[in-house]
Amino acid sequence: MRAAKKTTRALVVDAVYQSYGVTAETAARSAESAFYHHVAPVQRMGAMDVPVPFSPVLEDLTVPTPETVAAAARRICQK
Repeated sequence: MRAAKKTTRALVVDAVYQSYGVTAETAARSAESAFYHHVAPVQRMGAMDVPVPFSPVLEDLTVPTPETVAAAARRICQK
């Protein structure tokens, strides 16, 4: 949480489901402990809340990629 206070922003990324998982708990704790330090809402990125497709091409579309993480980081830095 020190990093969130220092940078005033937080982006939580994990390759598992976004809801009810580690990303949700980490984002909640960051929002609670560094609420007055954040200048933008805490953002979460995780796998889509859908069954994992069998096709590798489709599977890649359901999880965060380096490109989507970088784009999300740029978005929260603009706020």
